Amino acid sequence: MARNMQSYENLQHRIYEGVGEYGIPLLEPTKFEKCEFIGFNYCRTCKEKAGKGVHFFLDDCQFNRLWNQPNRYLPILQQFRYVMTPDFSMYTDFPKIIQIYNHYRKHWIGAYLQENGVDVIPTISWSTPDSYEWCFDGEPTNGTVAVSSVGTQKNKKAKELFIQGYREMVRRLEPETIIFYGNIPEECMGNIVHIRAFQEKFKEAKCNGW
Repeated sequence: MARNMQSYENLQHRIYEGVGEYGIPLLEPTKFEKCEFIGFNYCRTCKEKAGKGVHFFLDDCQFNRLWNQPNRYLPILQQFRYVMTPDFSMYTDFPKIIQIYNHYRKHWIGAYLQENGVDVIPTISWSTPDSYEWCFDGEPTNGTVAVSSVGTQKNKKAKELFIQGYREMVRRLEPETIIFYGNIPEECMGNIVHIRAFQEKFKEAKCNGW
């Protein structure tokens, strides 16, 4: 039976061999040069794209459209200096299968962008210590990574989970540079480049498209 080219979770575009138990697409390391970062929701209207980087530290509804139509946004993202991988949510109360699915989606987009000439910076995220079994699969070592502390410092338990995961990331990936979005806890060490977190314009339940 012929495949419906409008479906198949982007497998109609590319199937990667992947690594680990769940076949997570592997990303290559990227060297970082200082630049300004903007949210994905400002990409279309941004001027001087070549000197800026793109982050996805937004509500998921702001960038799910990239997963749904990657080729629509590829020509725009190719104009930027760096593009981080989408920060699909990894909430601790999400079912494990959804967390793994979001990790896979993040890496599929990252690998697809790299394959099409984009300098990709992997966004690293985790939930509970159980996620360490797979949440670092596909991440490069000795390169540049990005993390966000936004929403992780609200209570003692959330902060402990963040710090614990951060230390595990550093141990496993040995990143050369860590781009840090949000407040930096004093426990976080490494070659950190801080980018200021700001309140995004679009917080409606129904998100606007391009």
